[in-house]
Amino acid sequence: MKQPQILVIDDERDLCEIMQFNLSMAGYQVSTANSAHEALEMNLAQFDLLLLDVMMPGMSGFELASQLKQDSATAGIPIIFLTALGEENDKLHGFDLGADDYIAKPFSVREVLARVKAVLNRTAPVENHDEELCYKGLVMDLTKMTVTVDGEQVSLTRTEYELLKLLLGNRGQVFTRQEVLDEVWPHDVVVTDRTVDVNITRMRKKIGPYASCIVTRHGFGYLFVV
Repeated sequence: MKQPQILVIDDERDLCEIMQFNLSMAGYQVSTANSAHEALEMNLAQFDLLLLDVMMPGMSGFELASQLKQDSATAGIPIIFLTALGEENDKLHGFDLGADDYIAKPFSVREVLARVKAVLNRTAPVENHDEELCYKGLVMDLTKMTVTVDGEQVSLTRTEYELLKLLLGNRGQVFTRQEVLDEVWPHDVVVTDRTVDVNITRMRKKIGPYASCIVTRHGFGYLFVV
């Protein structure tokens, strides 16, 4: 099994070394960066999780997270903030930016390891086989063209099915409404952006607990996140 790759981004070199050692001992592949700008020079799309400080010289962790969430190549990467900013408003801002967890300093290494494990389990990659697409209990049988939610089959229209297939099969990738129209609807059919929104809404209702995975990025489009 492929070891999850984690990037620790913090201007405190000692903390980076401590986290790199302990995460490596826990079985992860770990890289470090001492600034947001240094991180941006790396191939961030390869990482399964980012541990991100907030208060860094130059670009802050909040600014970096905002930039990453607006890029389709990195929007789906889970982020855990590790920061001395522990006020409630700071935490809420972090979660508003799309963070998967927020840990205030000082913290114990054991706590971080537990949180890392929880986030990685929660954001496990979508299994994409020739005959099946699935995320946890959401399963698309591409041969039978059926969808089940936690073992119960749900009835999707063909359009709703193709929408779910597009988003689930490309987890983390943002699709504009026009891209969705081009991928799902026949080219000789005239439909509007509103048609996309209506079908997304109907599909969300039918997939129950996984509806929150279909996220609207205002001004950009739709994507499947976990």
